[in-house]
Amino acid sequence: MIVKRFGKKVESVRADFDSRAMTEIGFRRDDEYSEPAETFFEAYEKRELHELTAATEGDVQSETEEKLLESLLEQLHAADKSTQDGGVLFIESEAGVDYPKTRHTQTTLVVNGANRLYFRFTIEPPLRVAVYHKR
Repeated sequence: MIVKRFGKKVESVRADFDSRAMTEIGFRRDDEYSEPAETFFEAYEKRELHELTAATEGDVQSETEEKLLESLLEQLHAADKSTQDGGVLFIESEAGVDYPKTRHTQTTLVVNGANRLYFRFTIEPPLRVAVYHKR
């Protein structure tokens, strides 16, 4: 289960990564789990911290960014699956503080005498997720 803090509550979320959105890396509440943050932090302790990042490059901007987000999503699901029984994956990155964003650079290459754009995408800062287990 993946959870995130929203104000005074910790709630379960689903990843919502969309290259067409202003905030490409997002999470939506799914209403499967909700608990006051105080209660959550009393019952659970942090065991591991993962910093997830990705990088891709290619000559089609939308496809390159989509591959970047797919790679990040695969890493998130792998981290979620690696949590043992009773463990939860907690999204620690906070909006306005250290929330991850896609960054890109664009260069012009000459291919067969024609100018072509080439894109490089990265995630900065990394998406920080922690594994919490019951005390």
